[in-house]
Amino acid sequence: MTTPARSLRPPAEVTYAEELAALAANDPGERPTQWKLTPRAVRQFILGSDGAALSHVWQGKKTRTRITPKFLGDDALVERCLVTLLGQRGLLLVGEPGTAKSLLSELLSAAISGHSQFTIQGTAGTTDDQIKYSWNYALLLAEGPSPRALVPSPLFRGMQTGTLVRFEEITRCQPEIQDTLVSLLSDKALHIPELSGGDAVVFAERGFNLIATANLRDRGVHEMSSALKRRFNFETVQPLANKALELQLVKDQTEALLRDSGLKVECPVDVLEILVTTFQDLRLGRTEEGTVVEKPSTVMSTAEAVAVGHAAALDAAYFGQGRMEGAHVARQIVGTVLKDNPEDAKKLRQYFEVVVKARGQNQPSWQRFYESRKWLLR
Repeated sequence: MTTPARSLRPPAEVTYAEELAALAANDPGERPTQWKLTPRAVRQFILGSDGAALSHVWQGKKTRTRITPKFLGDDALVERCLVTLLGQRGLLLVGEPGTAKSLLSELLSAAISGHSQFTIQGTAGTTDDQIKYSWNYALLLAEGPSPRALVPSPLFRGMQTGTLVRFEEITRCQPEIQDTLVSLLSDKALHIPELSGGDAVVFAERGFNLIATANLRDRGVHEMSSALKRRFNFETVQPLANKALELQLVKDQTEALLRDSGLKVECPVDVLEILVTTFQDLRLGRTEEGTVVEKPSTVMSTAEAVAVGHAAALDAAYFGQGRMEGAHVARQIVGTVLKDNPEDAKKLRQYFEVVVKARGQNQPSWQRFYESRKWLLR
């Protein structure tokens, strides 16, 4: 697969093409039908090689490639997802927004099928023809229903090619639209009543399966029917509870985004630790010291923490001295916490006055963070 050199975000199979090639070259085990890697190698692609480098040939040259960890926090979850896909049941990743459900879905698809772009985005306006197929109406009027006039959906193409299909935000679709999937997942066949003969039904090739994602806490979501739930294995993706892991992830992702921007910004660990600790305190509603704080209504996810870290670094690069400080974090965290509930502003200010102020008495970095509270009043 090729992608424009200036693409903002290449798909996982392009971003990690060298790692996938290294794994394939060192993966002698038997692969399930249509899988590009063995389940063990897929696990290693997602969780990393613990620093070990794999020897292989890349672009005509011998090289050694380290497999980087891409999903942190729950190794057993990744293994259960792979077992579900091996068993040909649909996989539904559920959890709060920002817990890397879509990332895990993309990584699984890239490693297993070598392609992660057969994707349906669920919305309130999603229709059943976007899930199954639609028509080229010019050809339909000229020739009538024919395979040439049919426009396949990503799910249709996944069934034809034995490829994983991703369905993002499935619970944002209306229930009657969601239930379009019931017979598809049961029979592994898609019927086209407008056509006749052998073209009237598409049987899924081996390797086809569906990975869906759904948020547990968000607006505009719909309950799934019992019939559809039975077609999926549910796996809950929890927020990162390990502070050290979350700090490492925020650091790595912030630095990666800065490299993509071509910027050199110093991101001190103590400042990033303030960011991650603040997010964990507000997410859990209590601090490490045991102080109870009011949780804001917005989701304080790791993805949001990365966004704040990147924004604070950009602030430091363009409006500071090229070194991230507590003031940059304070300015940018406001936009995350204060979205649409005015009460969240009071909760954030109270957090600063009760928790940040107390920590600042013994820790200079927290004191500087507390001194930036003026930005919370804007």
